[in-house]
Amino acid sequence: MTDIPGVPRRQHAKLVLTTSLAMISRAVSRPTVAAAAGALRVSAPAAGFHASATAQASLRELEQRVKSVKNIEKITKSMKMIAATRLGRAQRAMNAAKKYGAASQEIFKEAEAKPTEDGKELFIVASSDKGLCGGIHSSLSKYSRNYLSKNTDVDVVVLGEKSKSQLQRAVPQNIKLSFNQIGKAIPTYAEATEIADTILKSGIEFDRVTIVYNKFVSSMSFETTGLPVFGEKALVEAAKFSQYEMEEDVTKDLAQFALTNAIFATLTEGHASEINSKRNAMDNASKNAGDMITNLNLLYNRGRQAAITNELIDIITGASSL
Repeated sequence: MTDIPGVPRRQHAKLVLTTSLAMISRAVSRPTVAAAAGALRVSAPAAGFHASATAQASLRELEQRVKSVKNIEKITKSMKMIAATRLGRAQRAMNAAKKYGAASQEIFKEAEAKPTEDGKELFIVASSDKGLCGGIHSSLSKYSRNYLSKNTDVDVVVLGEKSKSQLQRAVPQNIKLSFNQIGKAIPTYAEATEIADTILKSGIEFDRVTIVYNKFVSSMSFETTGLPVFGEKALVEAAKFSQYEMEEDVTKDLAQFALTNAIFATLTEGHASEINSKRNAMDNASKNAGDMITNLNLLYNRGRQAAITNELIDIITGASSL
């Protein structure tokens, strides 16, 4: 250790010792800082890559879901337009059938005929084979179950597969006859005649008939109700029916004609209610799909902004660490 001119020896030794300790401290701390910086440079990109990959996967899933919901919206809108087109024809057929049925009921009105309250009853459920109609088939089944819970000895004839599948689980012992291929097109009088002939030839004994169907109320609603049908016994016991000179075979034919008319009228009105319900169901589905698309786009934009923000934070953190 050489002396420094003008500096005492003791002060000179103290300066050398302080300088040496500072150099040793910097030498020891430098590898630690370098190691920490290296660890930061290695671990931060790995964590950022994992978060970025997760965010990208979530955004990709949201994007795919938006596309699928948009496809569903296109389908429901198309089905709504088809139902709206078919509704006009169904309403015209319903109005014609109701007028035809009202004209055929004129003789029963003039004779003051009333449905019989005693005897064996036949319960006809006017449903169809198609779905996507809201609760139109469920309302028929519910009405039928409530009625049959109070009248357990009633025989049931089901028109259509929808109500049949629902009633078979509740009252399978009451179902005596069923028909399919119902509701695919506007019901015709020939179909109603075939249904009535099959019921009359099936051997089912009944004195009175009740047809449960969906009554068309308006373009927004329908009402499930039961329609009593005049039988031969009700015609014979009518107060003023004796004024008409008829033979017994004619009375029987008139009762069968009344049953055919009632089946035709209820099928056409139920068909119009079904098409109207399908249009409303597809309209609601399209609106729900639009709301879902809006919410999914909002989530997608938020996730995309969050991913960009995280990437910027990673870049700034890496630059500051360097």
